[in-house]
Amino acid sequence: MKKKLIALVLSLSLVLALAACGGSGDGGSKTIKVGATPAPHAAILEQIKDALSKDGYTLDIVEYDDYVAPNNSLEDGSLDANYFQHVTYMNEFNAEHGTHLVSAAGIHYEPFGLYAGKCASLAELQDGAQIAVPNDGTNEARALLLLEQEGLIKLKDGVGLSATKMDVAENPHNYDIVELEARQVSARLSDVDVAVINGNYAIDAGLKVSDALAVEANDGAAAEAYVNVVAVKEGNENSEAVQALVKALQSDEVKSFIEETYDGAVVPLF
Repeated sequence: MKKKLIALVLSLSLVLALAACGGSGDGGSKTIKVGATPAPHAAILEQIKDALSKDGYTLDIVEYDDYVAPNNSLEDGSLDANYFQHVTYMNEFNAEHGTHLVSAAGIHYEPFGLYAGKCASLAELQDGAQIAVPNDGTNEARALLLLEQEGLIKLKDGVGLSATKMDVAENPHNYDIVELEARQVSARLSDVDVAVINGNYAIDAGLKVSDALAVEANDGAAAEAYVNVVAVKEGNENSEAVQALVKALQSDEVKSFIEETYDGAVVPLF
């Protein structure tokens, strides 16, 4: 009986030891869980799985179809990082929700595009035409700035990235600015005359930036304010896992993939 008991204890010890080696400790592959919206972020992350594997990491990509859940999941520790948002949105989210998210690195920029709906060109816009824009914080401001860039409206002086529909100072053609959730703008494109669409949702909808009626410039203040970042919870930006993630994303291979795949809709900034 005593020998059987000793054998049982040794067997259990061996099982526990093997389990420890196969977990997330230094002896086995460590998992990095990253939240992302499908395009282009999740697609870009797919390109670095092999590189991270060589460094001893397994990349677990968790896809989201909104902009709120991946930040909440990062804040509560369900994610190690997320990659879906520009730095200005992240800062605004922190201010509004009391979260503690920081940028570990800037990766790319997605120019906003103004796309044709019922009207095939800006010259065809009639008085009272409907123009759809995303309704969330900085993205609405960005859309309004693009409309101002094209001479469709004029905003109050100095409103910049805080602009809302209420900050339209001049609208000589009485355009109806329709505020929609960002992911719904492309779905409603055929219902409005034109629409300003976030880069990732435009890609999801099969829209090409080269076909847009107007596009943000890919240099200057816009690119700096709207650089898409790897976001982490404050204090984790220098961890080995996050630095491995950043290194893999800022590689020549990823740069080539972005440039060859997205035809100007996604611009690498590294």
